[in-house]
Amino acid sequence: MKNFDLFIVARVLHVLGVVLWIGGVAFVTTVLIPALRRMPDQEKRYDLFETLEGRFSFQAKITTAITGVSGLYMLYYMDAWGRYLSLSFWWVHLMTLMWLIFTVVLFILEPLFLHKWFHDQAEQDSDRTFSVLHNLHKVLLTLSLISVLGAVAGVRGFQYFF
Repeated sequence: MKNFDLFIVARVLHVLGVVLWIGGVAFVTTVLIPALRRMPDQEKRYDLFETLEGRFSFQAKITTAITGVSGLYMLYYMDAWGRYLSLSFWWVHLMTLMWLIFTVVLFILEPLFLHKWFHDQAEQDSDRTFSVLHNLHKVLLTLSLISVLGAVAGVRGFQYFF
């Protein structure tokens, strides 16, 4: 397979990974957490969240890994490292930051302590814990969507803000 063909495969995998990953974050943020917050039974709320989030966590780990590897390859292939030095490519910075945040949370913080911390907090005050969780997801989703919009426009040469 020629290098250009590998680049196309990398771009396809990158976009597919982002669609599944950020689409999942959108579902969790706009559908799952609001529905759980309306559940009166706090124990069932937590159990259902654990079941569904656990399944999505696996998908998110796979898609963030695919997105990271394919993004790294595209930067290498295009020799686009200099984009990190220009504010015109702010969306590359934001994409990388969002990938880094999700990767650290999924692969490091969640297994080490976030899972237990969330469980303990939900037992103490489920309403407050799910409210905080929802607000954090809203911030992450908003920043992720801004990076997607910037990337789609940016790869077509549209530069704005700077």
